[in-house]
Amino acid sequence: MDERQLFVAKIGDTWKIAGSSSESFGVMNEYLSYLEDRNYSAMTIRSYGHSLVAFGRWLLTEEIALAEVSTNTILDYLHACRLATVPGRSCPNVVRMDGTALDGYAPATLNHRLGAISSLFRFLSMRDPEIHNPIPRGTSRRRRVRGERNGTLSHLTRGQVFRSELRVREPRLLPHTLAPREISDLLGDFRSVRDLAMAGLMVYSGLRSAEVLGLSVRDVDIGARWVRVLGKGAKERRVPIDIEVSQLIQTYLLVERPESDDEHLFLVAKGKNRGQGLSAPGLRTVFRYHRLTSGVTGGNPHSLRHSFGTAMAAAGVDLAVIQALLGHTHIDTTQRYIHLSPAHVKEAFDAARARSID
Repeated sequence: MDERQLFVAKIGDTWKIAGSSSESFGVMNEYLSYLEDRNYSAMTIRSYGHSLVAFGRWLLTEEIALAEVSTNTILDYLHACRLATVPGRSCPNVVRMDGTALDGYAPATLNHRLGAISSLFRFLSMRDPEIHNPIPRGTSRRRRVRGERNGTLSHLTRGQVFRSELRVREPRLLPHTLAPREISDLLGDFRSVRDLAMAGLMVYSGLRSAEVLGLSVRDVDIGARWVRVLGKGAKERRVPIDIEVSQLIQTYLLVERPESDDEHLFLVAKGKNRGQGLSAPGLRTVFRYHRLTSGVTGGNPHSLRHSFGTAMAAAGVDLAVIQALLGHTHIDTTQRYIHLSPAHVKEAFDAARARSID
């Protein structure tokens, strides 16, 4: 199918579904506008748009109208997604532990698509109660923080959640971290002060790549070594900065940052977009280049953030403090770093072994 029939484009300040067949799916744009009215972030609207475009393209291929979608249609779509290969890949670049190559969509991607479709039909049924949501919600369950059914953290209950019967089971994988030598090799490969400062904020303060790109000059207090971060869901937090990173930021502001009216802290250094805020594709290009030249194949922004979380856990930092530093909404997300910390595991193992010998 010609992808020009349906695609996601940025129109004005927001993301919309465009293309020669977009009129057939105008209700999807109404839904995206509804998300914008509810103050969803532009990136969230964009991701929902991409998931809906994938569904719309499949409907066009199967010659099924949106009004004709049923639960059986969703089951067929889920099956098609499971068998599909990722477009644009010349060869499989995902490998199972047994060495089997994969080139399909991840379970998280499928669940995101199902969630976007379900949310679209909830929007439609809100406007017209006679419209049926083809994705069953499943049974209601009261979800608590993992390992805390009662006791001191029982107040962190998330409340009622509904798990659809169509939801794909996702493997719970440990975060990928870099060894200290890999971090040293990757950072040592950066040549500009800007790139070193950005990487330093990720590995020494645990910032997400989007949070780094979203920083403005006034968000950084170099003297007090604090940075004000706007995280997911427009949640604001203050994070301490490593002294060497604060020095890098100061050097960047005084020496390397182009003169510009743009308030973003990190700007494009050269080319036709010089002086404009660095974009996410630009940041990916920077890391892609240095992964190749440094030989640290896993050196992406999120692995630096994971390395920070793991280092904090290994140092024995309180779990609630790590949660605050990383900006996690729920503490069970932060608990992954406790399980990942080899120092804690080995310490407990050695202590148990010593007791058994005595």
